[in-house]
Amino acid sequence: MPALTLDALAGLAAAVASALGTNLAFLFKHRGAVAAPDVDVREPLRSAVDLFKSKWWTIGWGVAAVAFVAHVAALALLPLSLAQAVLAGGFVLLAVLAERFFGFSLGRRQWVGIGLVAAALTLIALTGGGRSEGHSRYSVPALILFEGGCVLLGVLLIFSHRIERARAQQGVLLGAAAGLGFGVSDVAIKALSADVLGNLPWVVVALGAAVASFFASARSLQVGEGVAVIAVTAVTANMAAICAGVVVFGDPLGDDAVEVCARVAAFLMVVAGAALMPAPVRAADVVGRRPVAAAG
Repeated sequence: MPALTLDALAGLAAAVASALGTNLAFLFKHRGAVAAPDVDVREPLRSAVDLFKSKWWTIGWGVAAVAFVAHVAALALLPLSLAQAVLAGGFVLLAVLAERFFGFSLGRRQWVGIGLVAAALTLIALTGGGRSEGHSRYSVPALILFEGGCVLLGVLLIFSHRIERARAQQGVLLGAAAGLGFGVSDVAIKALSADVLGNLPWVVVALGAAVASFFASARSLQVGEGVAVIAVTAVTANMAAICAGVVVFGDPLGDDAVEVCARVAAFLMVVAGAALMPAPVRAADVVGRRPVAAAG
């Protein structure tokens, strides 16, 4: 195995810092979101002001801003699939931080889901995630199709609450939509890091996806169970970007059949783990009820 370069070491350090900061930021923002008035996309300015009037939301965004700088550095210095695998590895920190410092209580189902995701992301990182160059070449048509597909799926998730059976998991579905938006933004940032002057339209894509995800994520934290929503948002964002690394930027899926099968199995494990995170919903549950803020 070749020695890691200075850029790769710096990228790995940035990814670890971003993973820790992102999870802390989500937990702070959850505490702030449930204390703020309901987010209404028809009144975006009012909703944004209300959110930032909440102390914990503002603290969360301060932490998130630092994590974002580290995130961008990781995306610029590492292959996209490796960067996202390391960033997603911080997922295991979410459960520990949530239980020990934010008053959440996770059941066996959630811990099994977290274990599956952590094992899968480790497998992804160990099976071919770091063999492409940090600034990958990419296909513009593939990039457009991938980003367009993610946006379409995100819109469908946002409006899925109109289906009666989906209403009980509105928070998780909005979290998945927000995660797709964050993934779209990450992929656009990666395109910019490859060729800033030739890809200025991707600035609009990155900013638009980030703004849409801001509101979807805030609302998901208000109407959903905190840890499940945060986990699904993070997993969706990272899996979207990992898939983009393979499909759009040419990161290898594996060098042989064994590695390819291992990585495909890891992707399926991530999906299974994410599916275990939301708690089962009883028929008597009140749909859309504002969750109680975590203690502490």
